[in-house]
Amino acid sequence: MRRTPETRAAATMRGQQAEEAVATRLEAAGWAVLARRLRGARGGPAGEIDLVAEREGLLAFIEVKARAELAGAALALGPRQRARLLAAAEAWMAANPGHGAAGVRFDVVLVDGAGRMRRIADAFRQES
Repeated sequence: MRRTPETRAAATMRGQQAEEAVATRLEAAGWAVLARRLRGARGGPAGEIDLVAEREGLLAFIEVKARAELAGAALALGPRQRARLLAAAEAWMAANPGHGAAGVRFDVVLVDGAGRMRRIADAFRQES
């Protein structure tokens, strides 16, 4: 099924609202949100990182997935997107040294249509 410009725009809006809700929750939990909707170089290997946050030296690159149901959101992050997130994170860390003294991880936050959130901390790692 092809998505129309209208359905893409609606999905983008839902995604932005979910990212804002996740950022608000992170800040309430003591995380400093360092970047939002960070895009890599056009045409380069880096993708987009929804949120970059740090708390007590732990740096988290956070992918927000908004879908009607949490199960659908959980399936929305494939290997190709993970590779692009890793590349974008490496580029961000190179441009912003001094973060992540206590470690670096990749989290996924799933948001359903009712606004419920489920955070998967350390959801994936770079393959060696």
